[in-house]
Amino acid sequence: MDAFDPSITLPFPYSFTTAISNRSSETSSSANSNSVLNIVTSTWIDGRIWSRLPQRLLDRVIAFLPAPAFFRARCVCKRWYALLFTPSFLELYLQVLPRRHCFIFFKKKNNLNNYVYKSNRDNNNGDHPQNDKPSSQTAACEGYLFEPYELSWYRISFPSLLPSGFSPASSSGGLICWVSYDSGPKTLLLCNPMVGSLTPLPPTLRSRLFPSVGLAVTPTSVDVTIAGDDLISPYAVKNLTAESFHIDGGGFYSIWGTSSSLPRLCSFESGNMVHVEGKFYCMNYSPYSILAHDISSNSWWKIQAPMRRFLRSPNLVESRGKLLLIAAVEKSQLNVPKSLRVWGLQSCGTTWVEMERMPQPLYLQFAEVENGNGFHCVGNGEFIAIMILGTDQKMVLFDMMRKRWEWIPSCPYVPIGGGDQLHGFAYEPRLATPVTGLLDQLTLQSYNLNG
Repeated sequence: MDAFDPSITLPFPYSFTTAISNRSSETSSSANSNSVLNIVTSTWIDGRIWSRLPQRLLDRVIAFLPAPAFFRARCVCKRWYALLFTPSFLELYLQVLPRRHCFIFFKKKNNLNNYVYKSNRDNNNGDHPQNDKPSSQTAACEGYLFEPYELSWYRISFPSLLPSGFSPASSSGGLICWVSYDSGPKTLLLCNPMVGSLTPLPPTLRSRLFPSVGLAVTPTSVDVTIAGDDLISPYAVKNLTAESFHIDGGGFYSIWGTSSSLPRLCSFESGNMVHVEGKFYCMNYSPYSILAHDISSNSWWKIQAPMRRFLRSPNLVESRGKLLLIAAVEKSQLNVPKSLRVWGLQSCGTTWVEMERMPQPLYLQFAEVENGNGFHCVGNGEFIAIMILGTDQKMVLFDMMRKRWEWIPSCPYVPIGGGDQLHGFAYEPRLATPVTGLLDQLTLQSYNLNG
């Protein structure tokens, strides 16, 4: 197949209303090759030829569109609008399933535990990804999709199915896991924000406060692990146990029936886990180490962190099937320049190898903005997003493939200085997540048994 020729015009006007940042570091020739006019009026192929193309071929072309472009294409005609609800198209979509490594962000008030995902704005301006028009009196749940390939932002508004008292905790396979932040048995909800679906999980068996949550979704299975913050009294918590949920297409399921004891002296902070090749990982503090959980054997163990005495704000991320550790290194007493480094866990499962360092000029800018407040990292594919805590949308993007570090433009849908902080998750937009049908069947079976 020949490379894309930018001189070839598009067959019909095609424009987007998005926020896109041009990369200033690109050369002029590269910029010209990547720039495409938003509106093209010239004709490429006669419309009569387009009208005679087989529908199956057109559907296959549409299935390869990125999610934001797909929702805009639904405005073309009634048939394209109905593709989202057409089983034959969804089956074709799941076969091709183009992978787009993106990030999704939610607003979170600084110094507060709750997330601000409700929006009472009037949604009649066409920003809804499905082009729906809910009334201004109805609150909508809102997230912000960041596309790292073009440094573009999209606002995702989905129906207000989420009840109050829930916050996003983890993500996998196009689903966002929301967990109740009231103390007691935890209720979890799996949401696909692209289509506005919501699937509940049975409540956990143990009472917890703010546990760590791990989610792993494949086309045929769902695994969830909740660990730590066991309520041993109404006023005290302790990291003692973990419990797991599993369901797969083979008919096997375990509803929080698998529990395990955590290693002694665990002191990990509440947060999400990272899933890599059948294992969940999370940071352990004082001193720094990594807690690993094998899903199949239901076992826990500790992995020693590199340079653990000199780390600050360590984060675990997944990148292209590998576990990475990102942290600031401060060894001022040894006259070693401060830096931000990236380590990769080797296949042996115990050895770390330094892979990358943030360039020193950029790190000096980063350290000045960060000012010791810490940062949060999330990885997806070849991209790593580094969010500086306590700031208004100050983020750095690292491209592992191109070895490129750059600042991320601010989200245009979140006002600067409003006291909102963005918290992000790895996300791959999916038009369909058939694995949730297993959960619906489980819910129906429970209803029939109880009935």
